[in-house]
Amino acid sequence: MIKSSTICFLILILCLLFACGRNSTSTTSVNQSQENVLQNKKKSIVEKLRANNHLPVNDRIALYYQLKNDQFELYEFGNETELTLYGYSFLWENKIDDALAIFKLIVDEFPSSANAYDSLGEAYLQAKDSIKALLNYEKSFQMNPDNFYAEDVIQQIKYPSIQPISRVEKFSKVYSKKEYWDDLDQLGQKLTTIHPHPFKFISKENFFKNIESKKLLITEKTTYAVFAWHCNAIIASIGCSHTTSSTMQNEYHEFGIVPLEKTFPLRVRFIEGKLFVVDPMNNVDQVKVKDEILSINGVETAELIAAIYEHIAAQANIQTYKRQKFNTHFALMIPYELGFPETFVVQLKGNTQSITLKRPENFASERDDLSLNTCSDNLCFEIIDTNTAVLTIASFNYYDFNDQHLVFNAFLDKSFQELHQKKIKNLIIDVRYNGGGSQYPSIYLLQHLLDTSFTYYSKIESEGKPQKSYGVEVFYPHKNRFKGNVYFLIDGKGNSTTGHFMSLVKAHHFGTIIGEELGSNQFCTAGQTLFRLKNTKFVVSSANNTHISSATALKDNQGILPDIYVSQSIDDYLNKNDIVKKHALQLIKNSK
Repeated sequence: MIKSSTICFLILILCLLFACGRNSTSTTSVNQSQENVLQNKKKSIVEKLRANNHLPVNDRIALYYQLKNDQFELYEFGNETELTLYGYSFLWENKIDDALAIFKLIVDEFPSSANAYDSLGEAYLQAKDSIKALLNYEKSFQMNPDNFYAEDVIQQIKYPSIQPISRVEKFSKVYSKKEYWDDLDQLGQKLTTIHPHPFKFISKENFFKNIESKKLLITEKTTYAVFAWHCNAIIASIGCSHTTSSTMQNEYHEFGIVPLEKTFPLRVRFIEGKLFVVDPMNNVDQVKVKDEILSINGVETAELIAAIYEHIAAQANIQTYKRQKFNTHFALMIPYELGFPETFVVQLKGNTQSITLKRPENFASERDDLSLNTCSDNLCFEIIDTNTAVLTIASFNYYDFNDQHLVFNAFLDKSFQELHQKKIKNLIIDVRYNGGGSQYPSIYLLQHLLDTSFTYYSKIESEGKPQKSYGVEVFYPHKNRFKGNVYFLIDGKGNSTTGHFMSLVKAHHFGTIIGEELGSNQFCTAGQTLFRLKNTKFVVSSANNTHISSATALKDNQGILPDIYVSQSIDDYLNKNDIVKKHALQLIKNSK
């Protein structure tokens, strides 16, 4: 069983959709100044231990203490996260003895860390030693009462006969009005305590008025599912895409508990301000592809979607990001907003009679834009003709802690080498559908493009993180940077680190940006602190740090804007016509 609040802790590193940066021994710098900066950084003690994995674990631990005693100034010994990842690498490979030894080392080195005891408890649990597991989980929970996973494991060990509530039961479970109200108060208190900028996009007065208005909607019949929808509206009101109900840790996440028969039975897409059918599914006898839906259950489409948008968390409340989210989760969001009706009745444009839809036989979802030729591995390089190439960066999720950024660097070096060898003059960089990741690849890509030195971050606020984050120093262009014409393709899906990257592109007036408003910008509250509401057990993931790029002249309340706005039509979508990329290619053709 590898599922704990320790994993929650690791998600801060693995799945932030945004890098918090740590000291690195990266060797990708191309000038002496950067090399000097890197040489002054401490070496990773974990890398030293990993290089000696052939030794028995006790010998590695002895080496750790020997180096700490003899070469303390040379190695970084204060990085609990890196040691924790090292311990989990053994636990995931079922090397229990190695994992136990490393987690014991972490407890000894970081005795005030609740996470350290949680990790050790999980290792004992996997080792089938429930007594020692219980002792460590209780220690962790005592130190951190918000460690709800430890709380659950303690209950499971003490009372193994008690079965957890099922998803079906959770969906329709009704709590008392007081329990709901108390949880709403806790939600407000936690968000405004943990989040570094809860009132940046909403006033304090309006935030708490919002909570009080949700209390008035609570009745004696309010189910958990409906309550979760109210919580989403409160979470979304602070305008942070990194603060959401937790899809990773909450077994009863509001979207995961909806019965199939309650979901919306058509595949639809909101585009150009209209809601179109893109797949009638089992309603093909009544509805056609490209039919425009004017209303659902008597609620006009524009009104319905505006109400749904109030429940979608987006950085600075950017509408293009909300639209992308709706186009992914429409089958669930429509029923939630309409209160889970028994039937769905739609009014189609051109029809005088409304249509009662059949219940769904399959779940309706639209995960990707059909017009995009996405990369299976997130990184693609394609030579279009003798003058043009396309570089697709569908993710910046290449972190330094496991050297994945070196994979990205190698791909980029090879691609730019080919650009130079073939004397390509025009480069299209496609960052659509890029949800973010680490700053390492973002910075490395900028070094291949910009013709001047730059600082990536202007400000970093990260509580409890003493290390100097990678990105605050001055970076210099690579000697073999691309010197041709560059075109950037963006969309509302672009989030987090993609906002940082494109903000610097925008601020440096580098290249031509084509598409729609990006779903993020230079201002990013990220990180992750998980908490759970006491009564309903609703889990929330709140941002806990702030990273702002050096493009501070741009507005915080809007996404990065394109130089050329190109809007996709329903025909483009249905015919898989990538109108944004075609526009870039036409610009290149016209410039010849």
